[in-house]
Amino acid sequence: MSQPQLDSLDIKILQMLASNARKPFLEIARACDVSGAAIHQRIQKLTAMGVIKGSESLIDPAMVGYDTCAYIGFFLKDPSQFNHVVEELKKIPEVVECHFTTGQYDMFIKLYARNNDHLLHIIHEKLQHLGLSRTESLISFKEVFKRQIPIGNQKG
Repeated sequence: MSQPQLDSLDIKILQMLASNARKPFLEIARACDVSGAAIHQRIQKLTAMGVIKGSESLIDPAMVGYDTCAYIGFFLKDPSQFNHVVEELKKIPEVVECHFTTGQYDMFIKLYARNNDHLLHIIHEKLQHLGLSRTESLISFKEVFKRQIPIGNQKG
């Protein structure tokens, strides 16, 4: 996949949105010394190009009752069933990420559960029937930090 050509205004807009996706367009326009309409057009262009995939409100899972974060590596009985497994995982609301990986796992997911009993229920009632030969689970005690990828300054 080829990378789109981004100019310095695009980079500055992306940096500002990465730090605060709710930053008003007029505030971005003032910081970039261009019109609000120009910012609006650039953001539409960046969205159409697939550079911006959307914006989201980050919700603290623990504050809404999801105290357990787990990462689970899957070993599929039949790796050709990857697409089927992905479609079934999309039906499980607690699964928030799914990755096709290299290394020892066929797939790797991240999920949130209310507690360890709920996690066990998800594994036994929602995951085991997906055609998995086995799984390996890791429970995160605490997310220490999470951040956006660096925008601009892509030197070696």
